[in-house]
Amino acid sequence: MNFCTQCGGPVSKKIPQGDNRERYVCNNCGYIHYQNPNAVVGTLPYCGDKVLLCKRGIEPRLGLWTLPAGFLEMGETLQEGALRETKEETNSQVKIDNMYFMFDIPQIGQFYVLYKASIEENSYSPTSESLEVDLFSFDEIPWEELAFPFVPIALKQFYEDLEEGSFPFRKKELIKK
Repeated sequence: MNFCTQCGGPVSKKIPQGDNRERYVCNNCGYIHYQNPNAVVGTLPYCGDKVLLCKRGIEPRLGLWTLPAGFLEMGETLQEGALRETKEETNSQVKIDNMYFMFDIPQIGQFYVLYKASIEENSYSPTSESLEVDLFSFDEIPWEELAFPFVPIALKQFYEDLEEGSFPFRKKELIKK
């Protein structure tokens, strides 16, 4: 950040009085620019023992498979955002079962919330954001073509939980070392 969004003046990084970390502060008007993490919301849609994945039709990770998810918009609840993102990427209506996973990813300033959600077979199709959309059993998942680190973690855990017959809420930190 080089300029203040309030007055256009130059900014510099410093610790504001009463704070404990560096922030961008306007040298002209003193406005403090807080930068906070982004929420990514989505679903882990399933039908029986199959999960719905979409092949990304947009960057980042164009052409790789993922769970339907994206950035939460202002004015949305987490669940509303997850349903919207699922519709945008898979053209499907899902029924939310429960909040299933939260991933903390501090190095990129994001946290992900995934809901477990049921879907009717054949009630999905590609959209402008996806090249393909399909249901996969565990053995059919294109493990080497998954777009993001959280995807294989969530999928493997889903199948373990499916075998156990219980889907508790899970939280995981994805910290790059």
